[in-house]
Amino acid sequence: MPDPTPYPVLLADNIARQLGLLAQHLSQAPPAQTAQILGRVLDTGDGVLGQVTALVETGSRSTRTHTERGTFPPEVWLALGRAANDLNGLCADLSDHVEDFQRLAQPAAASSTARLPTPVASALVARRHR
Repeated sequence: MPDPTPYPVLLADNIARQLGLLAQHLSQAPPAQTAQILGRVLDTGDGVLGQVTALVETGSRSTRTHTERGTFPPEVWLALGRAANDLNGLCADLSDHVEDFQRLAQPAAASSTARLPTPVASALVARRHR
């Protein structure tokens, strides 16, 4: 018997699985690769964060339509709207660090020619490693 689950639901399940795999890779990645991964994931336009933000915004608009028809409770629409606003704020905060990710993703040889200061562990990072 064929799976009755609609394609968009399967797609969402597959994306969630892929994100889990990416998180596993990220946890073991060296610094330059970590910066590359995060630079692409946190890209507020075409990256995962940007696309998730767009998805939540679309979900909020769709949910509003269903709420106006009386099929969804208003709380669902309001919660998605707040989530979309929060994600937009997060995107704005992270957009200030795009250049940092790009710089950190460069191979050591390229970054040494630019004579950038060597990153030093902060007290916060040092405390977390104890």
